[in-house]
Amino acid sequence: MTNRISFQLNASDGKARTGVIVTPRGEIRTPAFMPVGTAATVKAMMPESVRATGADILLGNTYHLMLRPTAERIDRLGGLHKFMNWDRPILTDSGGFQVMSLAGLRKLTEKGVTFKSHIDGSKHELTPERSMEIQRLLGSDIVMCFDECPALPADRDRIAESMRLSMRWAQRSRDAFGDRPGHALFGIQQGGLERDFREESAGALREIGFDGYAVGGLAVGEGQEAMFDCLDYAPDMLPKDKPRYLMGVGKPDDIVGAVARGIDMMDCVLPSRSGRTGQVFTRFGVVNIKNARHADDPRPLDEACTCPACSHYSRAYLHHVFRANEMISGMLLTWHNLHYFQEIMAAMRDAIAAGSFEAWQAGFHDQRAQGDINPL
Repeated sequence: MTNRISFQLNASDGKARTGVIVTPRGEIRTPAFMPVGTAATVKAMMPESVRATGADILLGNTYHLMLRPTAERIDRLGGLHKFMNWDRPILTDSGGFQVMSLAGLRKLTEKGVTFKSHIDGSKHELTPERSMEIQRLLGSDIVMCFDECPALPADRDRIAESMRLSMRWAQRSRDAFGDRPGHALFGIQQGGLERDFREESAGALREIGFDGYAVGGLAVGEGQEAMFDCLDYAPDMLPKDKPRYLMGVGKPDDIVGAVARGIDMMDCVLPSRSGRTGQVFTRFGVVNIKNARHADDPRPLDEACTCPACSHYSRAYLHHVFRANEMISGMLLTWHNLHYFQEIMAAMRDAIAAGSFEAWQAGFHDQRAQGDINPL
């Protein structure tokens, strides 16, 4: 068993890379998709079910957990892994993004952010030092720097000011994190869609030195084309021998496009949130299970899929339990979505290793463009 976290690149094909992040709690195969367990649970899923979909790592949310049940309580109860019964790696975000989305309830200074809880209105302060402390109490394996993320579009001055504040906070996060064998700290590149600011940010982070690097501040409303334009150069500015994590992405074609541009890790609430609202991702695009066309359809969502929803239940049943507001609906559809996302990751890892990523990518897009099977 290792007490260090290391990254090993096994193959690349164009800019796409496959490898493994080795941690004391197990290996993370990259490219990796991390299901989001906001409040110490991937909604509608048991931890062992999440593992069965192929997930090697989960994401936990600093902001939500610090407010409820509190990091101190989780620490007293043995840490986040034990608390939520997940013995594999966990990455925690810094809380910065959630706090930023509370624009009306927060006050930003050089020191950090003071904000009111969305739960009970109580007042809290989050600084780089406090974020590191909370993530230490949670016991997460990969810790994210505390940063500020402005919503796009924003003017150049606002983006520059925000990025430079984030870089000062990155240094403070690094100092407060200290030396924690078996745990990694990732820096977060900022700079909006401005290439020169991305370069400046990457330089500042490389100088501080991190165990991995995230591309932050994307998927915040700029649209896929603008995001891909930025990803055409942003990951290349980060060290090649460390994992690169694109935060908060995304839809299946976002994920594939990001991997094609050199990204190793991603997370998104989409598969679980969509599962609860009746939106299903399949090889043939998106299926809306609430549509009446499924009411008499005895076929599975996707006949090639081996998840429980597709193996044991018909579209008619899934349509019925969704319309009837039954709990099993969110459980089955979330399982299917997470299974499908992990299937994409596994297929990409195989294609990159085989040197056939471009052909795989073309096939992926062709299949999705076909659309859902015809109604009966």
